[in-house]
This record gives sequence, structure tokens and C-alpha cells, in this order.
Amino acid sequence: MAVRKRAQDSQSSRPKLVGRETVKVSNTAQAYLSLLGARGIDYFFANGGTDFASIIDGFARLTHERKRVPKPMTVPHEMVAASMAHGYYLATGRPQVVMVHVTVGTANLLNAMINASRAKVPIIFSAGRTPITEKGSPASRNIYIHWAQESFDQGGIAREWTKWDYELRNFDQLETVVDRALSLAMAEPRGPVYLTLPREVLAEECKSFSFSSTARVRPPELAHTTPEGIEEAAAALAKARNPLIITSQAGMWHGAVGQLAILAESMGIPVVETPGRYFMNLPTAHPMHLGFNPHELLADADVILAVESDAPWYPAMAEPKLNATVIQMGTDPLNSNYPIWGFPADIAITVNPEAGLAALNRAIEPYLPMKRKEIETRVQRWTKVHDKQRAAWRNTGLSTRNDKPIDPAWVSRCINEVKDADTICVNEYDLSPLQSEFSEPGTYFQSPPSGGLGWGLGAALGVKLGSGDRTVICTVGDGAYIFGSPSAAHFVARAQNIPVLFVVYNNQCWRAVMDACLYVHPDGYARKHKNFPLSDLGPSPDFDKIVTAFGGYGERVEEPSEMVPALRRALKAVREEKRQAVLNVICKYPDPVPIPRKTREWRP
Repeated sequence: MAVRKRAQDSQSSRPKLVGRETVKVSNTAQAYLSLLGARGIDYFFANGGTDFASIIDGFARLTHERKRVPKPMTVPHEMVAASMAHGYYLATGRPQVVMVHVTVGTANLLNAMINASRAKVPIIFSAGRTPITEKGSPASRNIYIHWAQESFDQGGIAREWTKWDYELRNFDQLETVVDRALSLAMAEPRGPVYLTLPREVLAEECKSFSFSSTARVRPPELAHTTPEGIEEAAAALAKARNPLIITSQAGMWHGAVGQLAILAESMGIPVVETPGRYFMNLPTAHPMHLGFNPHELLADADVILAVESDAPWYPAMAEPKLNATVIQMGTDPLNSNYPIWGFPADIAITVNPEAGLAALNRAIEPYLPMKRKEIETRVQRWTKVHDKQRAAWRNTGLSTRNDKPIDPAWVSRCINEVKDADTICVNEYDLSPLQSEFSEPGTYFQSPPSGGLGWGLGAALGVKLGSGDRTVICTVGDGAYIFGSPSAAHFVARAQNIPVLFVVYNNQCWRAVMDACLYVHPDGYARKHKNFPLSDLGPSPDFDKIVTAFGGYGERVEEPSEMVPALRRALKAVREEKRQAVLNVICKYPDPVPIPRKTREWRP
């Protein structure tokens, strides 16, 4: 398992005494590719265009000469390319490079860029720039699109969703620009950057390129929070009668999972993951794991610790009591890049959760002896709730085993049955957390909070690319599958031999769109007439046949009794035949039941 220990990431390790390295190159593009290789970039995910001329020639020369460069990977859709880089980072902790075609490619990339930004995932996004000159250079404009594709501010397309953007001006600043891009992307809170690479600059001639063998611009370490902040949080938790922990992304740091378990056990604090939980934050079998609905426990909590959680509850539906103390812990606990964010932060702790939770555990130790009896009572209480909760979930899942069309809960339960503890699930909405169990860090990844549909397919390919022989299962809805550009994704899976099992929960609609209508208009015309325009996805395509055009295994599943056998057949294709597979599971159309405005219900 690729354990993500941020202090040991290649881009953030302390520099040793370094010398200079010189390579023979013919132009800036070749120097750029050489530098990316030297800085540990593994893959160059690309959707090419006329701006790639020198990049293509550079790869041809440097790979022929067996020089160290990233592996170039043709990905015929920007969403898939960027999501692959996103997924690869989740699996390895190493940022990668994505390059697209000038303004138009950048525009098509924007959905994935927003996803990476909100997920705090570092990616070096880049694009060529239409030639600046109309004549005078071999790289000058030579086709009609070179006039129409130019914008006044290409970087402006990406600026709100990146930590930094820059246009490379000349060969001499190449090392400065690349090292700055990498260091800023990897600085906490992490996120994407964007480089614009003009065709003339990439073609600029040179004979050699000299650079530091190790980057001299190191990402700054996130300063540990003040002892006062940790002590204040520890004192508040120790004093609490009904403490509560809420998290969405603590599991981004694998070591934080263990620290969270220690805190929950030692203090008898229930842990609730939000439905927008993007990682395996705490083993689901842990007795202090109390599910995925913070609203159920929010009203009684007197101290709430929110760890890397950008929306720990929905204020329109439920809120903590006015005198509850709220502790926000994370790399950006106030979510400074969100235009509005009105959650309480009585104590705000800026720290990576692994270090922050470890410090909190140390600070709490002195309180434990005097609180032992109270803690034991809480542990017993919440363990009973945990066990009762799991039994109810199990009964719910089993009660759907004969439903036809197939219930999504049954699909999720069957996936849980066939996967092992080492299997990685990449979920874009449909894998039910109530019917699936995860025990190891890095075995569950969910689509980012920004909701840019189409993430799942490419992300799963990237996760698989970074995970060796481990099995990867991608779960998506039919809408997300369409948004994921399946032809492009299946093309790459075949071309690069990346076998993934894709399970399509095909309910012939956009459930989230329907739910939004029901929430805002619970007694509206749409519900009364059971007519939800713009959310219907019927008639449904034969999704299982698309993958067969790319040498994969496809199967349509309509009988609930065939769910497990179909999964096993598909996994055989993936594991033994090393082919990608798609299961097109025909699921029941959602029942249009509105969510009350004020409720503790939170649909997972």
C-alpha cells in the first residue's frame, strides 16, 4: 500500500548538498522534459494540439536516447487526463503533469481543475499558448486557429482554481518556474498550479541545460499549531460530557487514521464521517464509528471537533446548540478560499491532521485518569449504538435482496461481499457507506466536494496506475459514467493496460437533481405529477457494450440474484485476464420522496 506520509514526500524532503547536472538538449521543450524527469514526475498526461510540436519531438529524442523523462500518455479527453493525475496522486502522494491544448483545452479542463482545487490535490496543469508571432520563427503561426485561439489572459481561465499561474517567458527561467510550480503545489494546503507554455519559447534553441540536481525551492512545512491551541482543545474535550468528532478528509493523511482511533478510544468520543467523506477516515468496524449522519448527534454535543471537514453539517437542516464549543482542525480550518463559510470556529487549529491529532492525544493524556469512569461509560454506550446501527444497516441491505429492478443498497452490499481488505474503491456517489466496510487507509476515495461530474473513471485509472497489482473497483451512476467520457477512459485503459472494474448504477436519472427539486419544492408540480424534466436519463444506453469496443468485458445485470456472480465474472476478467470490465446494473428508479426542511435525515 502506498502510504501517504507527507513529511516524506519526494517534493517536500529536505535538500541535501547538491551539485549541478547538465544535459544535452536542442530546445526549451527538451530541457523542460528533462527537468520534470529529474524532479520525479512519473507521467505526462496529455491531450495534444498544434502547440505540442516541440514537446512531441522532445519526447521522441529523449526516449530514443533513454534519458529520464516522464512517461508520455495520450489521453483523448481533458477530464480523463486530469482525473488520472488526481487519482495517481491519491494512490502515491506524488504530483503529476497534465498538458492540454491552449485556451480550448484549458476550458475543457476547468471541471477537473475545480475538483483538484477543492480536493487540495497538487497537479501541474499546463497548456501550450497559441504562437505569439505571426512570422519570423519556425514556431510562428501557420494555421487559421492560431489567431482565433488566442485570448487576452489565458491564465485567467484557471486563476480562481489554482494556487499560482504563470506564462513561461524564456529558456533562462525554466528551472525557476518549474521548481516554483512544484513547491507551491505541494505547500499546505496543497492544490493545483497552471503553466502556459508558448510555442516559440518551447522551440527556443539551446545546446545544453544545467540545473540543480535537487530542487532548491522546498515547500514550506506547515507550522505546527501553538501549544496553547492544542491545550485549549484538549481541555475542552476533557471537560465535555457529550463530545463529538466529525471528519471528511482526515484519511488523506494515512497516519491520521490511527491517531483518530486513539483519540476516539481513549476519550470515548463517537466519530461521524460526513456523507461527503472523501477517504477512509476511521475503520467502519471501529466501535466508536457512529456512521455518516452528524445531524443525529449534533443537538446533544457540547464540544465538537471537526477535522478536515469543509461542511460538517448543513445549517439549514441541523445545527449544534448555541453554547457548544466547536474546534476546527485542518490545513486551512477556516476554508479561506471559499467565498462564504459560516461555521463556528471557537478554536481554530491550522495543522495537518496527523500531527494535530497526535499532539492532541499527548495533551489529553493527563486528563485520562480522572475521567476514566466517565469515559468507560461513554465507550459502552456508543459501542451499543454502533452495534445496533450496523444491525439495522445489514437488515436494510438484506431486505432489498429480491427487489427488481435492483436496489442500489443491494449492489453496494454485493460489492462489499466480493472485495477484500486490500481492494481500492473509487466512488462517484453510488457506493453506499451503509453497506460497505473499509478497514485500511487508502482503500476508499470519493469524488471531490465540488461535484464536478465525470471524475470517477479517470481517477480510478490513475489510482490503479499508482497501485500495482491491487484490485480497483470504480462505482459510478449512469450520469457520472457519461460525464466521465467513457470512450476516452476505456481507450486509455486498453492502450496502457490498466484493468479496472467499473460498476454503473444505472437508475436512468440524475438522483441529486431530483432530490434538489424535492427539497426546494416538496409539494410542487414535479412531485405531484411524478415528472422531473432535465433529470431523466432514459432511454438508457447499453453501457456494457461500450467497453467491448475497447477489448473489455461487459455485462448487463438485471437479476438481483446474479449480482454477486456477475461481479465475480467481471473480477476474473480484471484480475486474471488483465482486461477492464463494465457491469451495467439496472437499478430501480428513485422514489420521489421529499426531504423535510428541518430534519436529522441525511441521505448517504
